[in-house]
Parts: sequence; structure tokens; C-alpha cells
Amino acid sequence: MKVGWDHKRKLNHQLVAWKSWDDPTPGDFSWGFALNPFPEIYMMNGTKKYHRVGPWNGLRFSGVPEMAPNPVYLYEFVSNKEEVSYTWTLQQSSLITRVVLNQTTLQRRQYVWSDIDVSWKLYSTLPEDECDNYGVCGANAYCSISASPMCECLQGFNPTSPEKWNSMDWSQGCVLKHPLSCNGSNTDEFIKHIDMKVPDTTYTWVDENIDLDACRDKCLKNCSCMAYTNSNISGKGSGCVLWFGQLFDIKVLQTGGQDLYIRIPASELERQGHSKRSTIIIATTVVATGTILLFCIIVILGVRRKIAEKSNTKVNIERQLEDMDLPLFDLLTITTATNDFSLENKIGQGGFGWVYKGKLDNGQEIAVKRLSSSSDQGIDEFITEVKLIAKLQHRNLVKLLGCCFQGEEKLLIYEYMVNGSLDSFIFDQSKGKLMDWQRRFHIIFGIARGLLYLHEDSRLRIIHRDLKASNVLLDEKLNPKISDFGIARAFGGDQIEGNTNRVVGTYGYMAPEYAVDGLFSIKSDIFSFGILMIEIICGNKNRALFHGNQTLNLVGYAWALWKEQKALQLLDSSIKDSCIISEVLRCIHVSLLCVQQCPNDRPTMTSVIQMLGSEMELVEPKEPGFFPRRIVDEGNLSSDQNQVTSNDELTITSLKGR
Repeated sequence: MKVGWDHKRKLNHQLVAWKSWDDPTPGDFSWGFALNPFPEIYMMNGTKKYHRVGPWNGLRFSGVPEMAPNPVYLYEFVSNKEEVSYTWTLQQSSLITRVVLNQTTLQRRQYVWSDIDVSWKLYSTLPEDECDNYGVCGANAYCSISASPMCECLQGFNPTSPEKWNSMDWSQGCVLKHPLSCNGSNTDEFIKHIDMKVPDTTYTWVDENIDLDACRDKCLKNCSCMAYTNSNISGKGSGCVLWFGQLFDIKVLQTGGQDLYIRIPASELERQGHSKRSTIIIATTVVATGTILLFCIIVILGVRRKIAEKSNTKVNIERQLEDMDLPLFDLLTITTATNDFSLENKIGQGGFGWVYKGKLDNGQEIAVKRLSSSSDQGIDEFITEVKLIAKLQHRNLVKLLGCCFQGEEKLLIYEYMVNGSLDSFIFDQSKGKLMDWQRRFHIIFGIARGLLYLHEDSRLRIIHRDLKASNVLLDEKLNPKISDFGIARAFGGDQIEGNTNRVVGTYGYMAPEYAVDGLFSIKSDIFSFGILMIEIICGNKNRALFHGNQTLNLVGYAWALWKEQKALQLLDSSIKDSCIISEVLRCIHVSLLCVQQCPNDRPTMTSVIQMLGSEMELVEPKEPGFFPRRIVDEGNLSSDQNQVTSNDELTITSLKGR
């Protein structure tokens, strides 16, 4: 039997459970392929991932090490333009098997008929153990069924909440102990983990034609890349797969797992290396006096050099701030306004530190962005943000009131936005109801005006590079204001594009050419704006999954509805009564023009505003820029007819049209 996608006929072959033993209508429990950049099979319970077998690695599914050649079963995996599928066949016609997907027990069971006992014998059950439950250990952690406790943070990571972790609540996962360098050089390293079920492939990039060394280099050049490995482990291994952002659902296998290379700061390895060297020194207790003296001298010189560098950095920053003609706040003023940066005043977290609410002596409310004192990277973003926004004046940009650089503190002081960020409204069911269609259209138009100013009307052409719902703030009248210019880039003259080895930003909003190759331009901002428009229209995040098969992200869902002439189904159901249908359809049309794959096909912000504010005829959008997968050879990526057995496969297929 076969599970997978038939692209030609737009069919998804999957297994769907009955609602109950006596109700054969389709339930919420399903087992089928998700069209990730690196496709894999998920067991879904409604909209939630319940279990996954891992991607195909050239020999087997990553999480199914039991698959081995045998004369009974034949498995074949195919991935090309026409289909993504996995086929199970019996090589002995006398055998009878069946698979039951149970909505009540939330299990998939495979049975084999026994002529001797004249009954069905249980052959396999999924999930098999607790580590098979999707994401049981949270982000950046792995599960080992033979360990106690079974969840452990990846090397270089600590529990997000030590208190909950120690009480065996692992849902919040783990975070890096120290920030990555992210400068495109070799200042980050990779820890090799063996015998692993690789992480969820929702946010991955695949190139079947480069080796492991090139794969490592590609990952180092991308600030969001957290892991890599071979996409095909047959033979000596080939191909490359990169993981971006959080790493979910990693499992340690007893045998037959894959090597996985996890990114950590080089300083983390240095700390571990120093600990090991100290142990050796203590054990041997033989250290030459001259070596000790030399070591002390080196340390002293190193400390002095660091102090001098730190002092030079501080002087350089202070000079730049003075040249900007921007109000400089005294640290005491800000600590008083924020109640000494108390937890009660903490209102958010940015890429390089926390944001606090404050109140000056004159009664003015402010938002203070406090950069982490341990982040060298944050200094660059601090200067960039001050330089770019200091002289920007537009009603749809957050106003910078001043800054403070004193001691270890680097602070940016902004006008306070009483209604917080846009994401807190459109992604919240109760607050979302306050956003009728006219309000949402007003916000879309305001963001467009702000971007137009950055791209065309300001003294420098500014590319934001991280436009998303959480970086749009709302004032007391719900007027939108673009914020967070920490990774923005400015161009002078006629320059409209650039490239970088350090890709930073937020996946889900990044244009494909920027996410993969580091190429950014005003058109990459247009792409992010298109994603944001779709989110505002439907009230869902781009990372969410849609449709009965649960295999499309928001952009894919919008594109599918557009092709089926059902675009209005995208609209948030809570605002259908307040909308103007022609306006909604025009906004959806414009958003799809903004997220087209080719940057040259995307409109400029000038054109976007013209299209939103008039009834001019619009061109048909081309296919959106889904997250890319590079495969030069368009032939089948199959198992070469390997005969293998597995405890994880099914024999019943449910056909569902798109």
C-alpha cells in the first residue's frame, strides 16, 4: 500500500482513524506525509503532532533503526516533482496484514493473521515508548528511554526553567548556555551526537549535491542554523540538511541512529577543555615553576589587553553617540524610571535583551530596551539601531527618544506603546475580536506607509530585515509603528540590495533568497510584508499547519485556496460580518504578489500602496516562495528497491482530495 502526495492529481494518501468503534466518519487522528523541505511522516491528533518516524535517510526512516533487509517486506521511498510517497508491499501473497489507527487509544497497531491460531497477532505498536511521543522533552533536548530521567539538554544547553525541569516538566525545553558568535567565522563549533533520531524537519534546507564539510560551512554562515548532517547516509554519506531555530523531537536510539552535529559557541568547548586539562594537572601534580610563571604572565597580559579593548570600544561608542545629536539619558534616571529594572516592569524580550516599561519624572511613559551586557554582538546592533532610527521621523515608525551607554549598560529609550505588539492581538482569540476588518486594513496600510518611508523617502534607503508581527507596535489608537531596527541595513545612492554571510532574522518571514544565500534587498522586506499581511487577514501564524491533512504552512494554504478560487476561506471567521469582500480579496491578491518566489516579480512598496488604495487591475500572482529544497537531479530519490522490514509501517490507505 502507499502513503504520500500525488502532486499531479493533488491527492494526499493517508491513514485516518474512525471517530469511534461504531462511528466510521473520519476522526481527528491521522498518519501521513508532511511536505516539509525534508519530507517525513507524522501521526497527528487534530492539529497537534503526536508522533513522527523521522525523514528518509537513504536507507530507512531516521527514527526506525529496526528496518533491515528481509524476504518478506519491500519498502520504497520516492521524492520528485510528481510525488512524495512511501510504498509498502508484501513479497509473499499468502501473508495477510492489517493496520488499525485508533482514535480512542491514540495508537497505530499493525497485525498479522495467524492460520495456526486462527487469529490476528499484534506485530507492532506506535508510539512504542514514551520517547516516541512528539517533543516530549521540549526544544533543544533529547529523549533516551534507557536513561533516568529520560530527558536531557543537548550539550551546551541548560533548562529554560530549572525548577520545572527538575520536577520532570520538560515542556519548556532548553536554551543555549551562552550566545552564539554568529559572525560567519569559525568562532562557533559543532558537537557530534551519535545514534540519533534527527530533529523535526519543518524548518530545514536540503542540498543533495554537497558533502559534509561544505554543509558545515553553509551552517556556519547562517546565524539561525543550529544543526546539520548528511541527508543520505548510504555508503560514505552524501548530501546536506540544515536545521534552523529550535530543535524538536530528538531521540537517542540504541543502534542504527544518525550522526547529528549541533552548533554551540566555541567558548563552550574551551570551558570543557579547560576543565579536562585542570583534571589532568591535578592528577599528575607535576607542573614546572617556569611554566606557571609564564602562564601567569600570559594571563595578566591577556587581561590587560581585554581591558584596553573594552575601554577603546566604550570610548568609540561614546564618540559615535555624541555625533548623532541624540539625547543621552543618565543611567540613574532610567533605573529610577524602571524601578531598577524590576520584574514587574519587564514587558518583553528582544533579540539581544529585555524591554522594560518606565516612567520619567515628568510623567512620560517610556520603553527601555536593555541590551545584554555579555553580548559582544549586541554592541553592533546597538550602534546600528541608534544610527538608523535617530533621525527617522514618521508616524508609522516607533520614535527613539534617546539612549544611555554608561558602565556595562547599553540602553535605548523609546516612546511607550500602550497596546503592545500586533501579535498579541491578531493571534489571540479574545483580543482578535477587537480587530474588525477596517482596523486590520488600517494597520496593513499603516505598515505599508512605514515601509515606503524606509525604502524610498528617508535620507538613506533602509532594509529592515526582520519585519514581523511582534516588531509592529500599536499606540493607544491602535495605529501601527514599525520597531526593532537592530539588524536593519542602510544603503545610499541607488543601491537596493546586498549580501551577507551572517543571516539573521526570523524564519517564516524571511525571503528564500535571503534565508539560503544571504541575499537581501527591498524585495526581501516586501516578502516579509506579504507574510504579515496574510497573518493579519486570517489571524494565524505562518508556522501553523492547515487543512485536514495538516501539511501546509500558512502561505501554502493561502496559495492553495487562491488556486481553488476559495480565497475568502482565509479570512478570520470572527470578522467576516465586518469585512468588505472586495477589499479582503484585493488584500489577499496583493499579499500573494508580495510573497512570489522570484524577487523581481514582487512589487515595490510604492506599487503596493497604489494597489491597496485603488481599484487598478492586478496581475495574477506566481507561485509563492516556499522554503527551498535544492536537488539538481530531479529523478527519484528512492531506496533502490532495498528490501527492509519495519515495526512502523501501515497497509491501509485513505484517499483524500485537496
